[in-house]
Amino acid sequence: MRKRVLGLAALAGALALAGPGAATAADAGSEETRTERSTQSSQRLLAANSPYLLAQINRYRTETWHWQRLMGKRLTPTTNSAAKSRKPSYRQWVLKLWKQRAARERRIAQNPPRRSAWLCIYRHERHPLQGWRTRTGNGYYGGLQMDISFQRSYGGWLLARKGTADRWSPIEQIWVAERAYRSGRGFYPWPNTARYCGLI
Repeated sequence: MRKRVLGLAALAGALALAGPGAATAADAGSEETRTERSTQSSQRLLAANSPYLLAQINRYRTETWHWQRLMGKRLTPTTNSAAKSRKPSYRQWVLKLWKQRAARERRIAQNPPRRSAWLCIYRHERHPLQGWRTRTGNGYYGGLQMDISFQRSYGGWLLARKGTADRWSPIEQIWVAERAYRSGRGFYPWPNTARYCGLI
């Protein structure tokens, strides 16, 4: 009995030394878990409202418009509603929407009409070592050998943004040529090579 009383007294002394605010190990663990969850929730909220998310929306919107402009399509309109909204879920939805649009337009742009015809012209026009980056100093640029007047007429925004056609991607060069074709000029800007390819 005396041993039991001594044991209880020792326990009471230990609790007294720990102070009135002392928590059990279980309580401390659950407090850490609550803090961790709260931090994760705050981080998710911060990410959803951060300038990074708006920058991503802008990136995919810009890409969508790039492909649409290149193909001569009407640009998808925007109201910039994501920048005005404070709802994380709405901003995430807008990001997903523009991401899907960019992917769709990119996929369409990668398969231009008359692709095989343009590649045939390219094989005859390009410089053998420079390919799509052909710039021989003769006043014609790129794999389809476009002069400055042609570039300005059918790809003026690319010329202003990226420089001459030898700096454009192959698909950009093809689409600018395609725009000339659709304007009524057909393959006649490439009279010799179009004949080699049986196009005129």
